[in-house]
Amino acid sequence: MTDFTPIHFYDDPIEVLFDEPPIREKAPHCPNGFVWNGQTFRVTESLSEWTDFTRRGRAAKNMRPEHAAVAAGRGSLNVGRFYFRVRVDNGQVFDLYYDRAMKNVDDRKGQWFLYRELTGE
Repeated sequence: MTDFTPIHFYDDPIEVLFDEPPIREKAPHCPNGFVWNGQTFRVTESLSEWTDFTRRGRAAKNMRPEHAAVAAGRGSLNVGRFYFRVRVDNGQVFDLYYDRAMKNVDDRKGQWFLYRELTGE
């Protein structure tokens, strides 16, 4: 397994591309590509995937401990991130994530972000 070191942090919104859309929009699989700053990147390899269902801010205190323990394992409404480490067609390695939090009541969908670029050692 290759160790990766972050070289650039972006946290920029991106548009993702799927050959087949996810069955559950708020629990997506790895995208097949993404558009960032007007450039299209095709994913050639999914290197790893992980989730983070940590409740932050006020949401961290609004749940009973027994319910919070369950939510930490599977997430709850509008809480959680799905991370994907990918290699793209030009050889670059990026971490992407899907944030399940809704922007506002009129836009309940989550949002995709290009988190960072990495280099292998």
